[in-house]
Amino acid sequence: MHLSVTPPRRVKIGDAAAFAGTTPRAIRHYHEIGLLPEPERGGDGRRRYTYDDMIRLLWIRKMAEAGIGLDDMRAAFDEAQDMEETLGRLEEALAAREAHIKHQRAAVRRLRTVGSPMGLLSELVTDRISHLPPGALRPSDLEALLVTERIFGPLGAALQASVFIVLATRSDLRAEADRLDAADTALDDGVDPDDPRVEELAEQHCAHHEALHQAIEAAGLDEAEEMLFETYDADLKGEESARMSVFEAVTKMPYDFSPARMRCMELTAQLIGRNLSTGS
Repeated sequence: MHLSVTPPRRVKIGDAAAFAGTTPRAIRHYHEIGLLPEPERGGDGRRRYTYDDMIRLLWIRKMAEAGIGLDDMRAAFDEAQDMEETLGRLEEALAAREAHIKHQRAAVRRLRTVGSPMGLLSELVTDRISHLPPGALRPSDLEALLVTERIFGPLGAALQASVFIVLATRSDLRAEADRLDAADTALDDGVDPDDPRVEELAEQHCAHHEALHQAIEAAGLDEAEEMLFETYDADLKGEESARMSVFEAVTKMPYDFSPARMRCMELTAQLIGRNLSTGS
C-alpha cells in the first residue's frame, strides 16, 4: 500500500520553531523587532508560516550561530545596506572573545599548576612567588596582592610581591610587620589623630619600609623588578582595562579605618616620599 504525503503549505508557530531549531518565544521576538514579518493568521487566529518564512528563519539561525547580532541581521536582509561594516565589527568582537577565552584557559592552567587560589592572580604575579614553599604566604598577603592587582594592574602587584617574598624568608622583618599591624589596629580604639603615638608609629613604618627595601636589594629582587619593566608587554597591558584609579579604589573599597589610622598612613607616605626625594 502506497501512502502519499502532501507537505503543508503553511505551518503553525510550534512547527516552524521546531524545524528552524529555535523557540516560539524567539520567533515572536523576531516579529516584535521587525526582523521577521508577521505572517497571515488562519481561521483560528493563529499565525501560519510559509516556505519563505521558514527560509528567513533558517538564515536568522545561521547568522545567530555566526555571532551576528539581531540589529545587524536586519541590515543583512536589507540589500541596499553595505554589510562590510557589520562584518568588520563582528570580526573585532570575535577576536576580543577569542582573546578572553585564551585568558580564561591560561587562568585555568595556572590554577591546576599552582593548586591554590593564588593561581587566579595574573601570570606575572604567580611567576614571581611560585618558588616559595606552600604556606609561605599568608592569606592576608594574597588578599593584598589581589587588591593591588585590581588597582595598579599585574605589574604593580608583581612589584609588591617582592615585599611578601622578603617577609616570607626573613622572620625578623615578618615579626616587625606583625608588630606594626597590631599597633595600627590599636589606633582604631578611639585614639586622637593628633596623639604623639600616631607620628611615632608613622616613623616606625617608614623605618620598616626602608629595611624591606634594603632586604629586597640584598636578595637581588630589585634586579628582577627591573626585568619586569623590560618584559611588561602589550598582552599584559591589555589587562589594564580592568583597573580603576586610586581615587576610585579609595572611595569604593570598604576599609573601616579610624581617623588616627588614616592620619598615620598619610604621615607614613609623606615620610617615605621625603626620603625618596632626598635619596636617604
